[in-house]
This record gives sequence, C-alpha cells and structure tokens, in this order.
Amino acid sequence: MSAELRFAVLGDSLSEGVGDPAPGGGWRGWCELLAGALAADRPVRVIKVARSGALSTDVAYRQLPAALAERPQLASVMAGGNDTLRAGFDIHRTVAALDHTMGALTESGARLLTACLPDAGRALGLPWPLARPLARRMDAVNTAVHALSERYDALHLHLAVHPCTAERGARSVDRLHPSELGHRVLARAFHAELVGAGLAAGAPPGADPETPAPSVLDGARWLAFEGTRWVAQRCTDLLPGLLGLAVAESRYWLLRREHELEERARGATLAALSAPAARMAA
Repeated sequence: MSAELRFAVLGDSLSEGVGDPAPGGGWRGWCELLAGALAADRPVRVIKVARSGALSTDVAYRQLPAALAERPQLASVMAGGNDTLRAGFDIHRTVAALDHTMGALTESGARLLTACLPDAGRALGLPWPLARPLARRMDAVNTAVHALSERYDALHLHLAVHPCTAERGARSVDRLHPSELGHRVLARAFHAELVGAGLAAGAPPGADPETPAPSVLDGARWLAFEGTRWVAQRCTDLLPGLLGLAVAESRYWLLRREHELEERARGATLAALSAPAARMAA
C-alpha cells in the first residue's frame, strides 16, 4: 500500500465542522467527508487543527506550526471571518497572517485549498446600517483571499456566492454555519476542484445528508438557548464599535458619500496585499 496522504485543515468553526455533528460526538464537517474521497489506493490522515472562534493570527501562530510538523501534502486554509466580527479588525493584520500561513504551507510542499466566505451580517439579517460595515470588512477579506489564492496557486472556491449559501436546508440552525447538507456541498465542490487538478482519485462524497435539515422550530430553539449567549458575547466586543460604524454609515449615506467608505476600504486592502508577510503583527 502507498504511503498515507496527509491533509492538514486550518481555520475556524467552518473547518472544524460546526453544523455537521459526528456520529460519535463532536463535529465531522466537509474536510472529513472530503478525506474519504481523496484516494482509492492509500490511507488519508486528516490533521484537523482548526478551532471554533479562531482568528487569522491564531491560525498563523498556533495552528500553522502544528500543521507543518506533520508535513502535509494537502492543506486547507479558511480564516478571516472571525476577524471581521472583532472591534479591533485590521485588514493589514489579517492579510499578513493569511499571507504568512499560505506562504509557509506552500513552501513546505503542500497544495492549498482556500475559499472566500459568506457575509455574516447578511446571513443574520441585520439592518443595513449594521450589516453594511460588516459586509465591507468581509469584502476586504475575500478580496485578499482571492489575491493570495492566486499568489500561491491554491485551488479556490467562491463560497461567498455559492448557491449553497442561499439555501435554507444548507445552513445550520445558527444560519452562520453549513448544515450537514452544506458541508457535503462544500466537500463535493472541493473534490471536483481536486479531480480537475489530478489530485483526487476517489469517488465524490455522497450528496444526500444522513440527518434532516434544521426546522424553523430548531432555529427558534437555538436562538432562545444558544443565540442569546452568542449575541451577548459579541455585544461586549463588537457591538459598541459596530454601533459607531452604523452611525458613520448612516451619515455618509445621507450625504451621498458612501462611495468614500468603499474607496477607503479598497485602498487599505490593496496596501495590505502589497506589504510583506514579515510585517505580521502579534
């Protein structure tokens, strides 16, 4: 039998598998569904270092060393979404961390899988003065991920505009993470990319979920018991700053100058992409 294929999975809750419970407890997720379809003639070992709540700097400083130590041939990097939900969001820090992570993995010989991410504000249905600043942050991160994926020749999915993000059955009860169906869609999409690149030999992951999609009642139950805690945690960090951003958003809109906010964000992203990864801040 051929030597094992080592697949390192770096990132946050999306890559940890939140939304797709494992039969024995914990989370399974798209990466483990994909792992079973990567090779027909050798074992595949998933090195899942992704953790819920991880920021891009957590990926660069904590997860990356653990992944590199396993000498993976394949590695996925999906992070940055949590950065946009923090009061101290800094596109320069996020880009530097992602650049450092992707560059180190590529230099080690691993082929990268990446994806841009859906907008959390839109998924949660926030009012536009709150949602628009978050969307602008997510647009900045996704612009950077597109550019870095091209820089490091990654196999990249445009998850931000993927049809699965608009399908109710493909979302978990919190509306922020994929359901089992959503994780299967993601696994199958990555499998197709890998097959096209000659890097996967197994049959694609199954399309049909083993568990039913979350119901409206499930969503209401989550909001009552878990969602309130999540919102409270964000209120102590993000909300005060976000309210300030919402006031500014409304003022620029009334003055018909919202294009200035777009231009400012675009300029900051381009400047971050032109800076060396060595400037990554702690």
